[in-house]
Amino acid sequence: MKRALAIQHNLTLFFIIGLVLVLAGCTSLLPHSTQEVTTPWKSYSEAQATFDKIIPQNTTLSALKQLGFDPAQTTNISILNHADLIRRLIGTGSFDIDLIDDALHACLSSKSTCFAYELEQTFTDKKRIGNFWLDFLNFDKQTDINGWQFDAIVVLSNDLVIYKQWSGKPSTHQFERERNPLGPLQGWGPSLIQPH
Repeated sequence: MKRALAIQHNLTLFFIIGLVLVLAGCTSLLPHSTQEVTTPWKSYSEAQATFDKIIPQNTTLSALKQLGFDPAQTTNISILNHADLIRRLIGTGSFDIDLIDDALHACLSSKSTCFAYELEQTFTDKKRIGNFWLDFLNFDKQTDINGWQFDAIVVLSNDLVIYKQWSGKPSTHQFERERNPLGPLQGWGPSLIQPH
């Protein structure tokens, strides 16, 4: 009798240890996704370092393309014409155009020779965290979202860079949590009472 109880106790212990090991390893089974705009730069600092190499009144169109600002070779670079550029940099309010940079003012006044490249690069890494079984059974879904964003406008006149502007977010973070007390049954109510 004691031997049977000891065996049952050992089996229960092995089952509990095995269950803990399985649940601990299940975190790697949670979904993970990455959203990235494909460009030559793999980080915010790389994009910023490349942008810093662009020197107004010195960098030519061919040199700009060698740095990766080439709409024909690099994705997510828009070509802005004269009208697009005015809307983007000045807007439609009562802004005094005489307040902008002299070279940019001359470029906008020339119209036909003035254009720009606009770069928008984002990177988002979504990783589900928390308990695998609670996530799998739809009781508690937790998502950790990290990333960065870099935007730039480079204005050219007669194939020479005359103005540049940038903005961005070196680091972004967001946490999403969805709790469903009924787990997998959470959405069943409305579907059960709808006429078929």
